[in-house]
Amino acid sequence: MTDAQETAEDRPLRTTGGAPPDDGVAAPDEEPTPLLEPREGIPDVIADEDSLAEVVAAFAAGRGPVAVDAERASGYRYGQRAYLVQLRREGAGSALIDPVACPDLSGLGAAIADAEWVLHAATQDLPCLREIGMVPTRIFDTELAGRLAGFPRVGLGAMVESVLGFVLEKGHSAVDWSTRPLPEPWLRYAALDVELLVDLRDSLEKELDRQGKLEWARQEFDAIASAPPPPPRKDPWRRTSGMHKVRRRRQMAVVRELWTARDKIAQRRDVSPGKVLGDSAIVEAALALPPNAHALRTLPGFGNRMGQRQVEQWQAAVDRAKALPEAELPQPGQQLAGPPPPRSWADRDPAAAARLSAARAAVSALAEELNMPQENLITPDTVRRLCWEPPAVLDQDSVAAALGGYGARAWQIEQVTPGLVAALTA
Repeated sequence: MTDAQETAEDRPLRTTGGAPPDDGVAAPDEEPTPLLEPREGIPDVIADEDSLAEVVAAFAAGRGPVAVDAERASGYRYGQRAYLVQLRREGAGSALIDPVACPDLSGLGAAIADAEWVLHAATQDLPCLREIGMVPTRIFDTELAGRLAGFPRVGLGAMVESVLGFVLEKGHSAVDWSTRPLPEPWLRYAALDVELLVDLRDSLEKELDRQGKLEWARQEFDAIASAPPPPPRKDPWRRTSGMHKVRRRRQMAVVRELWTARDKIAQRRDVSPGKVLGDSAIVEAALALPPNAHALRTLPGFGNRMGQRQVEQWQAAVDRAKALPEAELPQPGQQLAGPPPPRSWADRDPAAAARLSAARAAVSALAEELNMPQENLITPDTVRRLCWEPPAVLDQDSVAAALGGYGARAWQIEQVTPGLVAALTA
């Protein structure tokens, strides 16, 4: 029986704080139900080893997938460490764990290592979970599943509402999770984030299977779970917002010195670098090359609220950059491991530019046909690399081998290879 055929008596009743309907799919003619309280109430925050041991035992004895989430203090603290970890598993209930008080969760990670972990936007949480000893072997990413299934909005709140018919309160997503003690409304929000995650997973699995995309999703999830930690970013100062305004090498040196000085202070104070000195202030100082602290103070971001000692500290960084010999100044741009930016292709290699245009059109058409974002069908970087240096022989086997060499998954290769071969040989 379809949702449209259900009567009011047949349709499962959704009550605030209750479980979703058995089929896990929101009826289209119902108003979404606000989810205001976790089913078993707000769990106590685990902040000691004895309580943690009880949680480990409970989750080891639980059944089925484990919903996992983590809260960071982005914009408030230095780095991306976890300040709260939330879990839920059938037979174990929900748990909120303070990783500041319990910094080693490797025992918990080992206890649930054989289970499938359900996360939303897994690549955001896995790095901070890895830092505290929690590394999954199998995952289900509900955000990525939503993308592959063609949902137009894939935030957790939007997915829970459109798939399960519940409204999650999302007002605390950007708060300072390093706050101690954590306020009760924040803890309620955190517990609700994992309340329906496994239910959402089950519904999305059915939808992916219906669309013939479940194996594709599994390949994507396996790739995320097995991916090594990314290497440290080279020259991170080049990502300073507004860097495009800085043209001269001496000015780039000022950005580098100020960025480095700011990063050391932020790390020492454990605060977000932007709270120490804004990117816009760094760029202003680089463009102006102030001769002294008095001139620096007149620039935006270095005004009256900043103490004289701080201003002199920043001016010292500017002076260090101004004193560097020419040979030690940074070079414009970054060394690219792959092809140059596409905007330069038409001048440097018109044939490659034509290949890229045709390949992009082919990928766009296929993504629309499959009802998924182009970047999930095949990464833009992979397409660029293939078009810049195509195989000597443009046939199915050689193009498929090239795509595999760039990290494309088997399902992606199967889907895009025919269209890319046609585009590259047109």
